[in-house]
Amino acid sequence: MDQKMIGANLRRIRESKGLSQDKVAELCGISRPAYRNIESGESTPKVSTLQNIVNGLGINLQDLFQPIRTLEKVRFRALKRMNSRDQILTEVARWLDDFNYLENVLNNHVEYRFKDLANQLSSVPVGPYRAKYAAEQARKALDLSGKEPIRDIAGLLESSGIKLYPISRASDGFFGLSVSEQDGGPAVVVNVWERISVERWIFSAAHELGHLLLHLEAYDVDESIEDMEQEVEANMFASYFLMPEKAFESEWDDTYGLAFVDRVLKVKRMFQVSYKTVLYRLSEKGDSSVWRKFQGAYKARTGKTLSITEEPEALPPNKFQQSMPEVLRSQEPDSLSSSDFIEDRLSKLVRLAIEKDKITLSRGAEILRLNLEAMRERVSSWE
Repeated sequence: MDQKMIGANLRRIRESKGLSQDKVAELCGISRPAYRNIESGESTPKVSTLQNIVNGLGINLQDLFQPIRTLEKVRFRALKRMNSRDQILTEVARWLDDFNYLENVLNNHVEYRFKDLANQLSSVPVGPYRAKYAAEQARKALDLSGKEPIRDIAGLLESSGIKLYPISRASDGFFGLSVSEQDGGPAVVVNVWERISVERWIFSAAHELGHLLLHLEAYDVDESIEDMEQEVEANMFASYFLMPEKAFESEWDDTYGLAFVDRVLKVKRMFQVSYKTVLYRLSEKGDSSVWRKFQGAYKARTGKTLSITEEPEALPPNKFQQSMPEVLRSQEPDSLSSSDFIEDRLSKLVRLAIEKDKITLSRGAEILRLNLEAMRERVSSWE
């Protein structure tokens, strides 16, 4: 009996019905800890328990034994050990299969625009030059001018043939992952847990794009430990992709007459990045005092000290740490809202498939991870 398969299918079915673990345990007549252990794949249920579960959920026993594809060409690293790693990989694999199924049945594919660039970059020596060059070339491939801010990175990636999946996991050590084209991608998965700033969501999406362009040789599901050289390069790519050098210098010069805090926050909002991304760029020029200066000026203005738990103030200018972008929303001044990061291509494909009678309403709800009631509300709002 495959515990992980049963657990993954249970979670999928429970979420599609909009039920909590407590409610499912109640419906099935088992304890919450027992149900939780079954769904997490930590215990093997008895046949009688499985029968109670399928009766309580109103499903067939075979629904719990649907095969789960195993991802192999995926880059999934985290700062901390994650007990939910296998569960996330299973969910991503199912999401990718659903996405690719809809693309095929509707004959609605978007060409991957960075394939040639990734091949070209493989021959460039690793380091800051390659990261900056990759960012410049990626922007050119997207027809972005040297000074144009990226207003909708979710839409930009999707229009470039990259599938985007926002997933919420309560973890300040997992920000995202990516899947290569060989395994059903290219795809970028971003952790949109409510305590992570939207600026971090945006940065994580750009960071994973950097990995897709620069580190395809490292896409191996068995690797879970961070390679800091690759992290530094992907972070630098993300910084220059979101905030090109000439554009940053121009915007920074334009704010010359403002107070330092106002300058940082205005530039931050302009490029939709963390304030620490702006400070990092300033420190690159050799002035490491900008971190202390900003903290002091911000405290003088607001009476608050911004937490530096996730990132030491004295960040060396030549190091772009994994924790560089702000983690907690409460630590991001003048923060963005979740409306600044919305993916929509999968929703569009689901609507088209329902309208063309390619899938049922309940199947559409399952693909979008909505309960049936929420799906009906969405359909009724379509114009």
